[in-house]
Amino acid sequence: MKLVLHGYFRSGTSYRTRLALNWKGVPYEYVGVNLVEGEQHSDAYKAKNPQGLVPALEVDGEILTQSVAILEWIEETFPDRPLLPSDPIKRAKVRAFAAAIGCDIHPLQNLRILKKARELAGDDPEAGPAWARHWISLGFEALEKLAEQGDGQNGFLFGDGPTLAEIYLLPQMFNARRFGVDLTPYPRLVAADEAARAQPEFERAAPENQPDAV
Repeated sequence: MKLVLHGYFRSGTSYRTRLALNWKGVPYEYVGVNLVEGEQHSDAYKAKNPQGLVPALEVDGEILTQSVAILEWIEETFPDRPLLPSDPIKRAKVRAFAAAIGCDIHPLQNLRILKKARELAGDDPEAGPAWARHWISLGFEALEKLAEQGDGQNGFLFGDGPTLAEIYLLPQMFNARRFGVDLTPYPRLVAADEAARAQPEFERAAPENQPDAV
């Protein structure tokens, strides 16, 4: 099986996908798509993903899009080192934590939203980061409480190792630091981020370690 991942080093959705593939030990070729320069809008890329978004994962010539669907495919196709608990209730809680990031936080601070926020604010360069900090902080307040309710061990959120919750958390913590969010009020999130980033597989997936990092 040949996998080719089209992504951007700083994209949260691309980062999620790299984390899952690396954790499962699945080899893949990485092709950078420069979102800042608009490569996602090229005819060549839109032939792969008509939405003009990253990531896109080629699987023996078939193309998968949307990180939620890609992560589900990875978990189903490579069941070793599972990212979801076997217990249905715990599995639902992990999915809820991930969805709180994927549905309620991340979409509000991706590149095209930040550009529009700046545009609506009269091209104020601080408008985008301020917008991102507001929504990330608001979301993290709820996530910290969810983390406190979890059964995590060794710093992790649920159980004694990484789950889908960390796969979503790490990219969001990266963005939080990038936009200058004060993380002091969120000790459980910080602990989980540190525990997960200490895993060699996750370290290799970090934005700064990608070939297109600038």
